[in-house]
Amino acid sequence: MRALVNVKAGGVEVLQVQQRPDPLPQPGQVLVRVKRAGLNFADISARMGLYPDAPKFPMVMGYEVSGVVEALGNGVTTFAKGDRVVSMCRFGGQAELIAIPVHQVRKIRDGLSFDEAAALPVNALTAFHMLFWVAPIQPGMTVLIHMAAGGVGLIAIQLCKTVPNVTIIGTSSASKHEFLKAQGVHHCIDYRTKDYAAEVMAITKGRGVDRVLDALGGPDWEKGYNLLRPGGHLHCFGWANMVGGETRSILRVVSQFLQLKRYSPMELMDKNRGVSGTNMGHLWEEMELMAHHLDRVLELNAAGKLTAHVDSVFPLERAGEAHAHVQARKNVGKVLLSCE
Repeated sequence: MRALVNVKAGGVEVLQVQQRPDPLPQPGQVLVRVKRAGLNFADISARMGLYPDAPKFPMVMGYEVSGVVEALGNGVTTFAKGDRVVSMCRFGGQAELIAIPVHQVRKIRDGLSFDEAAALPVNALTAFHMLFWVAPIQPGMTVLIHMAAGGVGLIAIQLCKTVPNVTIIGTSSASKHEFLKAQGVHHCIDYRTKDYAAEVMAITKGRGVDRVLDALGGPDWEKGYNLLRPGGHLHCFGWANMVGGETRSILRVVSQFLQLKRYSPMELMDKNRGVSGTNMGHLWEEMELMAHHLDRVLELNAAGKLTAHVDSVFPLERAGEAHAHVQARKNVGKVLLSCE
């Protein structure tokens, strides 16, 4: 099979499409012929050597796939060859074939494209976990979503819209504002030209917000924390600020760590604020929880309340372009890799 291999840490030139042995499904596994694989910011960080959870080089990344069942391992009776499926996976998804434990695989309904199916798991589970599980949003709340035009951001906007009278504030580059307003964002802030913290306080008349969804990291986490009103919650789910240029910068990494705020339980009690972290890659052992989230997401999708906006699809041979596109934050929605 063909697979996208990160041969070492570096720029996009370290990505190679290589021939690797076809996997065989073990008992309790489903072999999926991959149509589409998701590309996430974690893949960018892993390529640069900044993602501690990534496999050792050379490695094949990929947390989510859509495709067709190719074969079944012993004991698997809930699927048949040819079934259209979507799945979470613990790496290895950016390849033509992948063997996945059966409990991570779901059939996809008629009418759901391979593109949209592959764009759902990581982004939708992340947003769902934060907004409906860790600190569920309530009617009348105000939510600040950073990187609002990204995959998680667009899903989070839709989830907020399922709750009455939620005010949504989104940060993004100015070129994406009209699109975001059409998606339901009430206030758009150009983080490149304005102090978003000052803008948020002006919008809320000094009251602050109830929820902050922050994948920026570093000093922005402290800014988000300071924007919380009593009872507010800061969700930390990424560290995009760690990635600057094409290759890893040790100076930037050290600078980001030095600017981290330390949260004291006494301070949290005093200010009535909450801070939590979300890393779906660290919830793989919580299979009941992950299955619940995935099933609920697919139900919302079937009901027309949740869709994944696909920005673009790149063939494996152009994965470097896909990485550059995401790293430059040019995408509106999800970027996928075609493994056909």
